[in-house]
Amino acid sequence: MATPRRRELPLPALAAFLLLLLLLAGRAAADDASSDDRGHDASPGCNNKFQLVKVKNWVNGTQGTTVIGLSARFGSPLPRTVDEAHRTFAALTSPPDLCSNSTSKLTNSIALAARGGCPFTAKAEFAQAAGAAGLVILNDDEELYKMVCGDNDTSLNVTIPVVMVPHSAGKNLKDLLDHGARGTIVCASLWSEFVACEQIDEHYNQLTRQPGPNSGTNNTQDKEILEITAKGAGVFVIVASVFLLLLFYFMSSWVAWLLIVLFCIGGVEGMHVCLVTIISRIFKGWGNNTVQLPFYGEVLALSVGIVPSCTVFAILWAVYRHSSFAWIGQDILGICLMITVLQMAHLPNIRVASALLSAAFVYDIFWVFISPLIFHESVMIAVASGDSSGEAIPMLLRIPRFFDPWGGYDMIGFGDIIFPGLLVAFSYRFDRAGKKGILNGYFLWLTVGYAVGLFLTYLALFLMDGHGQPALLYLVPCTLGVIVVLGWIRGELPHLWNYGRRPENSVGEVSIVI
Repeated sequence: MATPRRRELPLPALAAFLLLLLLLAGRAAADDASSDDRGHDASPGCNNKFQLVKVKNWVNGTQGTTVIGLSARFGSPLPRTVDEAHRTFAALTSPPDLCSNSTSKLTNSIALAARGGCPFTAKAEFAQAAGAAGLVILNDDEELYKMVCGDNDTSLNVTIPVVMVPHSAGKNLKDLLDHGARGTIVCASLWSEFVACEQIDEHYNQLTRQPGPNSGTNNTQDKEILEITAKGAGVFVIVASVFLLLLFYFMSSWVAWLLIVLFCIGGVEGMHVCLVTIISRIFKGWGNNTVQLPFYGEVLALSVGIVPSCTVFAILWAVYRHSSFAWIGQDILGICLMITVLQMAHLPNIRVASALLSAAFVYDIFWVFISPLIFHESVMIAVASGDSSGEAIPMLLRIPRFFDPWGGYDMIGFGDIIFPGLLVAFSYRFDRAGKKGILNGYFLWLTVGYAVGLFLTYLALFLMDGHGQPALLYLVPCTLGVIVVLGWIRGELPHLWNYGRRPENSVGEVSIVI
């Protein structure tokens, strides 16, 4: 809900806040394995920097679970972008551990070999001798081991890329090939693009403990990304409504303070992620410097410097939150928080998007137009007003009405940004996966649709003499409606509807992307 008056908070904000709490509670610390290996001296043929590899697989054109791999200290460097990579068929090695000459045909294929039996460098040499275009090592554990050279590997000449994947990911790849799938491997060193709606580089994601030479990195991609389901969408809106009612009946100063503290924690996390990513991309190499912290281990030096600054920023906002300039700090923290939420929560297809946005659409209208008939006052406005001390929940963006002689703020709730934002982010991923252009894709048109919906919201505010409006009443038709109609016109609606759903007992293409 959007409103020009300070006391009228958008209804979906609490739902977005619940989503934030859920995501932050389930967020797992991710080891960062792309730092240099300090324990081994670089030698010719063994001086690559470790690099995280994003691993994706498709079954009959349907994308499966994304995992994370790790490149080796040796071997040829991976391409910088996916466009520079070449699709290459995958093949299982014989023997499985590739500790001797392979009896299976590996020419111009990516060899998939099990870990163990001999050094990594020996496996790479046998794969190269068999004509393989690359080597993927299937680890026997979920931890990713840093593949370094031995003391005797002084004249190593491996000219193919070598990547290790976790046990679960390797088992899935192997099972696909065992069942007759003709796998395709694509390797490139593109870890993530600097797009807010996609994903921030895991390498800069948080103040994380660095792995030792024998530990590697956890396969945390699935833990970092929360894929929303249709059932979860319905449950989510119900829980959000219950949470709203609890605040309505039990709102007090300590509850408001608790929510302010949680908002600050989420804002600090989001600001840290954004700043580390931006700085690391501007100043190359800063993200590889680490320091040792007591009781915590090795962490990124950049994070050590940024986290305290973000914390001080949030504390200063909390202290001066009633000042005339407090809206600046609140908006910065809120925007960073929402960027993080949009990176951690993904809509898999239009089917789930329809369930979530339709439920949020009804939620918004109910608590704006219908709740006063049941509770004799607007539940949301009462909650947004806070307790008698004047404390309010800061789950919205505020901009002062500079040219209004009566003052006040124009506001938009986090839910009005996050819910449609999840769909816009999906459209970007869909366009990129399908290599669509700007005009024949969906991202541009959904962005325009969101802007139109926002314009209609404020037009309704003006026509209704400032009476609070449920923003999703206008935003959902202008985003979900646009992608459904556009997909129907282009004949792509069935693909959009079922995108990411994997048929049972099916096999197909396997792709690895860095």
